[in-house]
Amino acid sequence: NAADIEAQKKFWSQLGGVPVKNEKLEMVRFPGIYVVLRKQDATGPTVGSVVNHVGFHVKDINEWVPKWKAAGLAIEAGNSPQQMFLTGPDNVRVEIIENKAIATPVAMHHIHLFVPDPLAAQAWYAKHFGAVVGKRGRFDTATVPGGEFTLAKEEKPQASTKGRSVDHIGFEVKDIDAFAKKLQADGVQIEAPGMRTSPNASRLHLFYIMDPWGTYIEITNGLP
Repeated sequence: NAADIEAQKKFWSQLGGVPVKNEKLEMVRFPGIYVVLRKQDATGPTVGSVVNHVGFHVKDINEWVPKWKAAGLAIEAGNSPQQMFLTGPDNVRVEIIENKAIATPVAMHHIHLFVPDPLAAQAWYAKHFGAVVGKRGRFDTATVPGGEFTLAKEEKPQASTKGRSVDHIGFEVKDIDAFAKKLQADGVQIEAPGMRTSPNASRLHLFYIMDPWGTYIEITNGLP
């Protein structure tokens, strides 16, 4: 949810993303993910919601930092010289981690959920999205093509993402009708009005669900 789409587009471009469109839909493409931009005031930042921040890998952090400083981006030190946080427009929090093994200068790495029961969240994403369960340091993880869910234990209930600066996360699926039927058979409720075509992209079909912790989720076919 962007108060100023051009400001968001500029920020994500400064992280190495490429602005693209699907008809009227404004997006920024990275290896592993699309950041979709919608003109709408957010009800709050990412911090305080279930999706506390998103994380990206960069191949050489020392190559990027001078560019970000020159651009006036807010930079917060991490736990090591190879980790830091950026704050973008609408108070979107972004973690940066150096990984010299990636094939591109920048790539999607993780979506960091703050939940009271990480193992329950891990199992939920494994069941419904085929995520591969694992560990990264002290965190439980659930990995899907394109990125990882990093699951932090947070006893205090976090706000739903719906309405926040990161309003929702999304999954692109091959057969959206079959996927919808499977979710419903497994007891996952699809938000009314159910399956529909995007008013901004005529070949984009979508519907929404909510995970048990308040992460709003869009299921799409035809986003790229």
